[in-house]
Amino acid sequence: MMRALLLALALVVTGAGAATQGFPLDRVRLLDGPFLEAQTTDLHYLMALDPERLLAPFRREAGLPVPVPSYGNWESSGLDGHMGGHYVSALALMYASTGDAEVKRRLDYVIAELKRCQDQLGTGYIGGIPDGAKAWSEIAAGQLKVDSFSVNGRWVPWYNLHKLFAGLRDAWIHAGNADAKAMLVRMSDWALRLTTPLSDAQMQDMLRSEHGGMNEVLADVAEMTGDLRYLALARRFSHQAILQPLAAGQDKLTGLHANTQIPKVIGFARIAQIGGEDEGRRAAEFFWRTVTEKRSVAIGGNSVREHFHPADDFRPMLNEVEGPETCNSYNMLKLTALLAQAQPEQGAYTDFYERTLYNHILASQHPGEGGFVYFTPMRPQHYRVYSQVDQGMWCCVGSGIESHARHGEFIYAQHGDALYVNLFIASTLDWRERGIHLTQSTRFPDESRTRLTVHEAGEFALKIRYPGWVAPGALQVKLNGRPVAVKARPGGHVELRRNWAPGDQVDVELPMRTTLEPMPGLKNYVAVLHGPIVLAAKTPQPGESLSFKADGSRMGHIAQGAVCPQEAAPVFVSDRADFVRRFRPVPGQPLTFTAPGLIQGGKGAENMRLIPFFRLHDSRYMLYWARSTPAQQSLMRAELAKAEEARLALDAQTLDQVAPGEQQPESDHGFKGEGAETGIAPAGRWRHAKQWFSYTLNDPQGQARLLRLTLASGDAGRRFDVVVNGRVVAELELAAEAQPLYARDLAIPADLAAAANGKLEVRFVAKPGSMAGGLYGLRLLR
Repeated sequence: MMRALLLALALVVTGAGAATQGFPLDRVRLLDGPFLEAQTTDLHYLMALDPERLLAPFRREAGLPVPVPSYGNWESSGLDGHMGGHYVSALALMYASTGDAEVKRRLDYVIAELKRCQDQLGTGYIGGIPDGAKAWSEIAAGQLKVDSFSVNGRWVPWYNLHKLFAGLRDAWIHAGNADAKAMLVRMSDWALRLTTPLSDAQMQDMLRSEHGGMNEVLADVAEMTGDLRYLALARRFSHQAILQPLAAGQDKLTGLHANTQIPKVIGFARIAQIGGEDEGRRAAEFFWRTVTEKRSVAIGGNSVREHFHPADDFRPMLNEVEGPETCNSYNMLKLTALLAQAQPEQGAYTDFYERTLYNHILASQHPGEGGFVYFTPMRPQHYRVYSQVDQGMWCCVGSGIESHARHGEFIYAQHGDALYVNLFIASTLDWRERGIHLTQSTRFPDESRTRLTVHEAGEFALKIRYPGWVAPGALQVKLNGRPVAVKARPGGHVELRRNWAPGDQVDVELPMRTTLEPMPGLKNYVAVLHGPIVLAAKTPQPGESLSFKADGSRMGHIAQGAVCPQEAAPVFVSDRADFVRRFRPVPGQPLTFTAPGLIQGGKGAENMRLIPFFRLHDSRYMLYWARSTPAQQSLMRAELAKAEEARLALDAQTLDQVAPGEQQPESDHGFKGEGAETGIAPAGRWRHAKQWFSYTLNDPQGQARLLRLTLASGDAGRRFDVVVNGRVVAELELAAEAQPLYARDLAIPADLAAAANGKLEVRFVAKPGSMAGGLYGLRLLR
């Protein structure tokens, strides 16, 4: 019976079908251009990381000597070891992309040390999760205390562990490390034994906590081994509360932590691909369409403060400084590539991939020192901060060191005797199975053309993408200098089928147009694009000195400098709605534009230059611009000032704040609780508890005077105490107010603040028979 099942799995895996397959990374080599520069910068960053410090959490948990301490930041505050998993993946990808022998030595060393940890424990487990043995034994016994970002008090343990699962997979697939494959199978067996006693209901309860792409990587193990048990476990790791609505075509994403959901959906698609199932495919395709068409901004990114805001209200994108998270785009590209395999003629996939690759992923790496960006603000005239190699250990650093080691993986694809050219990136391809070698020579996007030269060759079909951003009938192709009739349209492919001879050349002209793209639902705010490239302008503020390097603090990944009032931002001012012709290219400076007379307001507006956002660093910037007419400009600025007045005044008074129920803000503020729950209501996300919950707020200079609680009228009658550093500062009984949400200010005694040493633990304790909360917002005020 098992033999028949394994044979069936092998048949499904072989024919499941993707119409195209990408090429292994070692078959593609980047040539001079922005992606080779990014790869080289990433290589230096990778090798500057200390493997001993990354291995420290694993050695500690295995009971082995720890010669050097682990890194700080997230690596020593509960997510210990997650960076080590990313590091293994990045080394494997970088070795495949470059063939660098030193990278391979570093990878093999790290794998060998992780194997020592696994052998020492003897269970198949490897991990850096603090006191992991106790946590996993409780889970195996069915003792579960689950929140959106914790299981039994550990910070997203399955999310953490997924990084190592994925790292071992990548070390085998991309670098051929046989120990990594054996270790991955042992870890999968451990996970299988651990979860077998849990009921389906317990598994689904556990999946309420972020768990990365556990379903995806276990599906990969099933494919690697041909063992259906791992595919069954992958299905058990599929979160039905997300899968079922998506499969039914229902968008219930508002308020959810965005990057918790994207890896789940990658797993749905991967299981569907391997198992030949329809439900996961439907869910993944609907999710992709929903996020890319209704929930993304011009750079391809999504979410504010890591969460999906209402699809019909993009105002938070303009107001908040915690804009799209880079990890989201890293995972959206993985999902896009997976879906594109099955539908290679669906040009929207490749258009989105290209857009996001250039404008978010490439833009998120500092070109000099290689630091990585967590949040990319869309707010006018804000800025980004970059990690430092020895300090920032955030998730977006982990995904960042991977992203810039895998730029070669989507440029080309193949199916049968067809070679697809997806992206216009300078590179070489070795399709050794067919004896085909090809070079793509291009300076795209600085020049709107590319040349494909065939070296060793034979008979095959060359399928060149017709991008959606090229006008119908505008793309031109020449074969060995002679024009070729182009019948394809945007979103399709130009197919050239022939018996190719060495030295054959195909020249492709890709005329780029300057276009305006409104922010979804906000037609008076536009981004400027030239072809697929988002343009932006630097807006440094006179006399201001900002640090663009993030420190190692828990919230160091947020650009916390002062916000600029939106009414003071430069504006596009024109009597015509279509003013795209006002943009003028600057001679001799590729992808650089001025807009004489169009940009008004702000210092030096008349001399502003728009450049590719991926080249704009170490500055405040404009990416989305308000547009107005001369007659309406003053009124528009007055309305902006009025809308921002109260909010900016409150921000200026705020020392610290928490968004209850949101993962990172709660983690950054030391959330604890018993009987605590979180959820989403029409008024927003809330936190409450049958017993208690608490946060630690920061008041480094002892200025705190008020706590501002945001509460809901719907919770009228609930009774609870508010306790600050052990002292009861208020006994509350919630009332029904006129508004759905209302604020309640509580005084903090001056002597309590003075004695707090900069840390205020605020605890909400339910009265007997009642509930603490719900709390919709918490601010510490001067």
